[in-house]
Amino acid sequence: MEKVRFGVIGVGNMGTGHLSNYIKGSLPQLEVTAVADRKESRRKWAKENLPESVKIFEEGSDLIASGLCDAVLIATPHYQHPTLAIEAFAHKIHVMCEKPAGVYTKAVREMNEAAEKSGCVFGMMFNQRTNCLYRKMHELVNSGELGAIKRVNWIITDWYRTQIYYDSGAWRATWAGEGGGVLLNQCPHQLDLLQWICGLPSKVHAFCHIGKWHDIEVEDDVTAYLEYPNGATGVFITSTGDAPGTNPFEVDMEMGKLVCENDKLVLYKLAENERTWCKTAKGGFDKPDCTEIEVETDGLNEQHIGVLNAFAGRILNGTPLVAEGKEGIRGLTLSNAMHLSSWLGHAVEIPFDEDLYLEELNKRRATSKMKEDLDITFDTTNTYGSKTKTK
Repeated sequence: MEKVRFGVIGVGNMGTGHLSNYIKGSLPQLEVTAVADRKESRRKWAKENLPESVKIFEEGSDLIASGLCDAVLIATPHYQHPTLAIEAFAHKIHVMCEKPAGVYTKAVREMNEAAEKSGCVFGMMFNQRTNCLYRKMHELVNSGELGAIKRVNWIITDWYRTQIYYDSGAWRATWAGEGGGVLLNQCPHQLDLLQWICGLPSKVHAFCHIGKWHDIEVEDDVTAYLEYPNGATGVFITSTGDAPGTNPFEVDMEMGKLVCENDKLVLYKLAENERTWCKTAKGGFDKPDCTEIEVETDGLNEQHIGVLNAFAGRILNGTPLVAEGKEGIRGLTLSNAMHLSSWLGHAVEIPFDEDLYLEELNKRRATSKMKEDLDITFDTTNTYGSKTKTK
């Protein structure tokens, strides 16, 4: 096999972006052979912009059953991600899943099991893991050279969205159609990075504000307190209502702290382990010497193109993925825990009761109201993070 026969299910904001990268020639090991979308306007776009040889379907299930694809990318509304992935695995088709892995962990657990049984390649579209800054943070935190984590703080409020964004699709910002707001749509990348770099917390206490800044039925403003197994604590704050917004990510450790902000990573390196210093210093106000270092990286930030090229490489040559599909459940565990904590009004332990989460979610789905579909597709170019150069 010289190229992977590739299908894209969902030609909305993200699906269109991936197909545009293909049209530009950025995905040399993939050959798009089929696409699917339920909207006539998106099928029309595909017909006008893709080669005539590409088969266009209305339903993703029909694309999967067609035999035209070795692999598919699922870029549909969130509830469909596990369902379509499980169908694809049953047909021995490799899967790349857009974020989030799904809406609730119970369904994603079933998807992971189906992937394992199929033996197919399964990847998650966690394109922020390609960012050199976050890769370096992962390396430094997990190397052990900075000691144990003491505190984590991330304020990610540069997700600003207007009302028209939420009105653009009938499914958007509804419990029945999307399953959540900022935690399920914008923050899966940050929640994935948070657990990838710092690990999963053991307890979450969150406050999710419903429609605080927009006319929507889901959360658009969240503050969460985290506790980790080793006693470390953290705060995660996010919103789609702050302009211009901010994005500082700080990890305090025994040997200093890392601060990632404004496209640079700074290490404040202590001369001595703070825990040792605290117990042995003679002065009540003494602090260990600290050196400020701007951390060098390889400068690469390949984003979605890098994820898909790695996906093709795994299928063709067995080379590593950017993110294994089974890891999608970890960031979703964080968002589910935050939702559940807010709904119940108290802290939630991780792992939590998945049946209780689904019961609470279904209460909200039962009263959810779908909106008029304005049939708008937005250009997502340059909306997904750092301006760090791409390869």
